[in-house]
Amino acid sequence: MTAIKPYHRIHAVEYARTWALSRNPLFSRFDAFGGDCTNFVSQCIFAGSCVMNETPTFGWYYRAQGDYAPAWTGVPFLYNFLTDNMDVGPYGTEIPIESAEMGDIIQLGRSDGTFYHTLIVTGMRDGVPLICAHDNDALDRPLNTYVYDQARCVHIAGVRFAIPVTDCCYSGMLSGTSIFPSPVSAAALSCFPLFDADDEMPTEPAPDDDTVLPPMEAPSEPAPAELPIQPRPADRLPEDFVLPLPDMAAESDLPAD
Repeated sequence: MTAIKPYHRIHAVEYARTWALSRNPLFSRFDAFGGDCTNFVSQCIFAGSCVMNETPTFGWYYRAQGDYAPAWTGVPFLYNFLTDNMDVGPYGTEIPIESAEMGDIIQLGRSDGTFYHTLIVTGMRDGVPLICAHDNDALDRPLNTYVYDQARCVHIAGVRFAIPVTDCCYSGMLSGTSIFPSPVSAAALSCFPLFDADDEMPTEPAPDDDTVLPPMEAPSEPAPAELPIQPRPADRLPEDFVLPLPDMAAESDLPAD
């Protein structure tokens, strides 16, 4: 199960400006192996997303030297991943360059349709994107100072990430306090996992007919002060619901309103 979070553009730009003129030792350098431009931009995108896609061959990830996806370092592969990705990780769509935002990427190409250089947008000046890049290293360089035949821009629309499949509403609903989980419970994922259809459901031995089940424990999460926990049917025996008849001979014996 996946959810979507915003792409953190400020983080991507801060990373780009920090490492535009140097190399982060956490990553391999590709200057002598076809260029470091897309490797650098992938690092920037990861700084703004913090989610990789570890699908073999077609994903987008970097684990160590010699262990990375083609999309992490290859110009056309990064474009294909971002624009086609329907799974975890960043995803985007091609837009006009004049609509670029900070943190988006631009790729430069030749007249024959091949693209060879990846840049990241770090600002705008008089309607011209400013970029950071490796090979040649650039810090807030205006795009119009480059010579190229064509260019394309990919707008990073968001980031998908995997979340556990849970039924966090269970505790609150069972206690009669809330339909939705508290933020604390949801953040801690202190919920019961759902089971897939192929999973074997856990079972307990059936009690004998004469066995009296003990009361269920109340959830450990305290209820809000304004909504005290009410007894659940499982906590009360049938006779608890039978009210004693009042003694009509004495008004004082009548139950209070």
